[in-house]
Amino acid sequence: MARIHQDHLIDSVADALQFISYYHPKDFVDAVHDAYNREESKPAKDAIAQILINSRLCAEGHRPICQDTGIVTIFIKIGMDVQWQGVTMSPTDMINEGVRRAYLHPDNKLRGSILADPAGARKNTNDNTPAVIHMEVVEGDKIEVDLAAKGGGSENKSKMAMLNPSDSIVDWVVKTVPTMGAGWCPPGMLGIGIGGTAEKSAVLAKQVLMDPIDIQQLKDRGPSSRIEELRLEIFEKVNALGIGAQGLGGLTTVLDVKIADFPTHAASLPVTMIPNCAATRHTHFVLNGDGPALQTPPSLSDWPEITWDVGPNARTVNLDTLTDEETSTFKPGETLLLNGTLLTGRDAAHKRIKEILDRGEELPVDLSGKMIYYVGPVDAVRDEAVGPAGPTTATRMDKFTDMMLEQTGILGMVGKAERGPTGIEAIKKHKSVYLMAVGGAAYLVSRAITEARIVAFEELGMEAIHEFVVKDMPVTVAVDSNGEAVHQTGPAIWRNKIASGEAQPVYFK
Repeated sequence: MARIHQDHLIDSVADALQFISYYHPKDFVDAVHDAYNREESKPAKDAIAQILINSRLCAEGHRPICQDTGIVTIFIKIGMDVQWQGVTMSPTDMINEGVRRAYLHPDNKLRGSILADPAGARKNTNDNTPAVIHMEVVEGDKIEVDLAAKGGGSENKSKMAMLNPSDSIVDWVVKTVPTMGAGWCPPGMLGIGIGGTAEKSAVLAKQVLMDPIDIQQLKDRGPSSRIEELRLEIFEKVNALGIGAQGLGGLTTVLDVKIADFPTHAASLPVTMIPNCAATRHTHFVLNGDGPALQTPPSLSDWPEITWDVGPNARTVNLDTLTDEETSTFKPGETLLLNGTLLTGRDAAHKRIKEILDRGEELPVDLSGKMIYYVGPVDAVRDEAVGPAGPTTATRMDKFTDMMLEQTGILGMVGKAERGPTGIEAIKKHKSVYLMAVGGAAYLVSRAITEARIVAFEELGMEAIHEFVVKDMPVTVAVDSNGEAVHQTGPAIWRNKIASGEAQPVYFK
């Protein structure tokens, strides 16, 4: 009979969260590498290269894969015969203590992204607690834990539907995926829960994303159930959409499709789809009374040796002398290397700016003539200027874009993924520009930041306005001053290439 001390669970959770912050699962690295090798779209291939290079840098430097170090989700099964020793707190409190220790670790402090009072003050808890915990009591004398840290960009793209029993699940998925945009940072995985009730389907979708990537093995041996048939059909049809890495158009949008089901009511067909992003982070451990279950570091030889450079045609841009006239010459899909001063601002900062301007007051920082980078960075450690600082989803700022361009004098924006119709219309109206940095490459991006300081709204924590000094920060022109958007043109090109047979979607061999 296992005798488990509370520190066994606390230490195991803390260790696992630190581990997954800088180590991708090997199956994910292998699948991304295979996707890189077969990708024919240059923008998509470049994006995948940056994701792989970032992954290796994080494994070497023990720093977060993504600046969004996620909301912690735990699936824990506690055996009925487990005996607890030295217990002064509940399993929920033990788990949250493990989260707290992981996110405040001085050698690799992780970003606190969790806000209490979500419909009101939205105040940061500062230690990323509480975790979302699904607890089950089962037979046996051990504790099994599946653990993940899920980024907000991909979580926000989750979709749920109460379909009619006669409806096609495949048709719903294929129709729905394009509406998710690229804010979920493809290439990644889709977790699909079918059946039960509405909330059960969502839990199934989240839990099945813990499974390893095995779509190639499934294709090789052939499906043995309706669920496996659905996995293959959805995998093929979603990749045929041509969305591609980072939504730039290409052959690989999803690396795998995971499906779990549960018996449901005769009148119902609940379906939930949850994407996992390019910063896929999850692991598993078992406590059996032998002490904490600590993760085993992988070998760096598990990572491919990928090199990437921007090429001879990249344009160097001096942000400190940038003008409207120069931004009007930026071409859709063009690679730029940003140098100079770059200000940051995301959801909370934009909301605060609007409130100040609505009151007729002066902003605490002059934004005129500047570019705004949508980012909430990780705190620096050791000799870093700033911690991992990849972009956040740009569409969340669409409703502020016209106000920012009209009233603050900013020249343009840098963010992740596409802009929506409202954002594009404002960019076109003001002859502005939107530049895209690769999501899932946060540590790589941070290496281009040589100086960083907070210049406004310090009380907002990671959502404060920072002033970065950047050197050769690579970005892509995603929306030009005429409103042409590469996230519309790129996928359309590759969707047509696949449909016509010019490009052949393949598995990973």
